Amino acid sequence: MFSYGKDNLTISKALALVNGSLKGQIEPQTAEKIKQSTAWVDEIVASEEVVYGVNTGFGPLCDTIISDEQTSQLQHNLLISHSVGVGEPISVELAKMMLVCKVHSLSMAYSGIRISTIERILWHIENNVIPVVPSKGSVGASGDLAPLSHLFLPLIGMGKVIFEGNEFEASEILSKFGLSPLSLGPKEGLALINGTQFILAHAVFGAKRLFNSLQMADIVGALSLEALMGSAKPFDKRLHDIRNFEGNQWVAQRLRALLEGSEIMVAHHDCDRVQDPYSLRCMPQVHGASRNAYIHLKNLVETELNSVTDNPMIMGSHDSISGGNFHGQPLALPLDYSTLAAAEIGNIADRRCYLMLDGRYGLPRLLLEDTGLNSGFMIPQYTTAALVTENKTLCFPASADSIPTSLGQEDHVSMGSISGRKLHQVLDNLEYIQAIEMLYAAQALEFRRPLKSSRIIEEIQSEIRKSVPFAKEDRSFSKDINTLHQLIRSGSILEITRPLKTLDNGYEDHCIS
Repeated sequence: MFSYGKDNLTISKALALVNGSLKGQIEPQTAEKIKQSTAWVDEIVASEEVVYGVNTGFGPLCDTIISDEQTSQLQHNLLISHSVGVGEPISVELAKMMLVCKVHSLSMAYSGIRISTIERILWHIENNVIPVVPSKGSVGASGDLAPLSHLFLPLIGMGKVIFEGNEFEASEILSKFGLSPLSLGPKEGLALINGTQFILAHAVFGAKRLFNSLQMADIVGALSLEALMGSAKPFDKRLHDIRNFEGNQWVAQRLRALLEGSEIMVAHHDCDRVQDPYSLRCMPQVHGASRNAYIHLKNLVETELNSVTDNPMIMGSHDSISGGNFHGQPLALPLDYSTLAAAEIGNIADRRCYLMLDGRYGLPRLLLEDTGLNSGFMIPQYTTAALVTENKTLCFPASADSIPTSLGQEDHVSMGSISGRKLHQVLDNLEYIQAIEMLYAAQALEFRRPLKSSRIIEEIQSEIRKSVPFAKEDRSFSKDINTLHQLIRSGSILEITRPLKTLDNGYEDHCIS
């Protein structure tokens, strides 16, 4: 059981709370802290002390004083007026992750929100009544205002939700469960929509997907290396001890473990090839640099998961601070860095695909023995080239841009929501690139028979061959690519490698389960 507002929230735990394998609760001690924070807000209202968002307007209207009688209407209007997102809705999983992240942040008791409001959000999580949230409209600075407003419209009986796979008016589902819309108290609307939870939800899933893609990169890279009869010498631990980047060390260790016991490797031990192309021998450096980016992202995401990103913060009795914890820049920069890291993994994979088509190192040109009438595996590399180039166009950092909003009150914004969405677009493309490299490597490896690779690579090859047969002539490779893409997305290839402890030995803290 996870205790919101008390326990340390990791990426793995956040994912488990979303998929339902871990349950969350608010302990009595935490509930008392939340109630105390609410009481401090009530003190502010009763004393007529001017505090932004409690008894003032928002943004450039911060000098407009709101009467005690109007505070509830102020918070109600805030949710309605800020619900201006556009575009296709984000996935149910992303929206649910936003709810999980927000509950944890609110439960740290610096937001002045009522326990009953947090409990209603928990009800949405526990019953899988997930709000519909548009994907576009946040500039990632004064919190993810538009998406968070849509996320919490159902609390006041408005907006739409997904329940049991179907879309409903929120009011209909509340009525079905015998619940009434909430009437928001002072500061509650502001507490709900100030925060980075849209960016953070994308970053949580992005970190997990990037981790899986990096794990796959080493596996598919090892398959390609064996298919091309490349050398394992560049993965020697001594080499990487004298350039001790953590990511490089991690990749070199994984490649050594993946290739251990290979007959193919022994068979060309004394060949006359002096050195391999960079896409083979520089895997520790290139994959490793992307791993360094991933480690950075994971650390910062887990910091943000346990942060309070509301404004203003209620620190004590008549003690509030209006600051900028809602600004998305701390996540926007690493998300843009990770987008580049993911794109580079696709870039080097495309180069290995090209090598396997070139007719070098004893492989038939285009990976078929009978070409001319057959085009062989020529055209799937066109697809990797297209996807790699599309990824390059997505690498411009959204965080490098800023457009002032709120009549200049919010004069520097992070655009981190765009950074988060772009990372997922690049990862979508990367998974297809890796599927095509796997298709090529599995085909090429058959030309090394009767030699066998390592036990683990042979097991992976067998898994591939269950659904994608060796090609002797042209066929539509689209089906094969989609099959392998699903194999990658399912995680079944990674499951094969999981028992091999030496793969990630010493780096377990960086792994996401």
